[in-house]
Amino acid sequence: MGPLTDPASYGADPALSFDVIIPSLPGYGFSDHVPMSTDGTADVLAALMKGLGYPRYLAGGGDGPIPMAMSQRHADAVAGIYSVDVGYPDQSTDFASLTPEEREFAQWIQGWWMREGAFNMIQSTKPQSLAFALNDSPLGLAAWLMLLFSSGTENRVEERFTLDELITNATLYWVTGTIGSAMRSYLESARATYGNPSAPKPGRSDVPAAVARMPLDAPLPRAWAARRVNLVQYTEMARGGHHSSWEVPELFAADLRSFAAKLREIAAGKEASR
Repeated sequence: MGPLTDPASYGADPALSFDVIIPSLPGYGFSDHVPMSTDGTADVLAALMKGLGYPRYLAGGGDGPIPMAMSQRHADAVAGIYSVDVGYPDQSTDFASLTPEEREFAQWIQGWWMREGAFNMIQSTKPQSLAFALNDSPLGLAAWLMLLFSSGTENRVEERFTLDELITNATLYWVTGTIGSAMRSYLESARATYGNPSAPKPGRSDVPAAVARMPLDAPLPRAWAARRVNLVQYTEMARGGHHSSWEVPELFAADLRSFAAKLREIAAGKEASR
């Protein structure tokens, strides 16, 4: 929060300061134990921002699905989105149209699902069966969460997070009892995506987007990002992984400020051309 709300203290332009709203997602943390799909969550967050009096705002974080859904469903309010993840090639992808770099990315994702994707399959299909065990054992809960934080870098996790940070994260799930509803949000999104195969897929939004490729995350190519969003900024970050705002907060904030500055330039150019 500090590098965004008080950039001058971090040697950055004080004009690029922000009000920062960090909600607990529905079903997570201090929110009600009501799991929601990605689209449902996007609608709730858009209503929250409207209720707080923000007619226009940037939406962003680590995972991209919720900011992307907000940009598709509430484009009038979302001035831009920032993410390190814009989704992956799946059964709806025309693989013949992919560039060599995008095909390499798709193969990496397929391998990742085989190595690391068990958590997603369980949480998207049978989350309640796991929830009882995790609510009975703080050690079991911590072990499950560590699967996610150590993904792909099992021997380097302490380079990315401090022990206190990891314990704090697990404690939030434990004291609020929200691991079950958090996991069920995966099921709600899976039902919304696959429950009605004939339902139209959301299109690519026109909202300006910034995407950061993190070296410890999937090898996301620029071409794939440009397919998925209206890409105005693509950054190859020097450090960090999927949980970028937590792992490398100052790099994350600096990249977000750069994106905000670009949006101001775009807006000024449009105003000047009128």
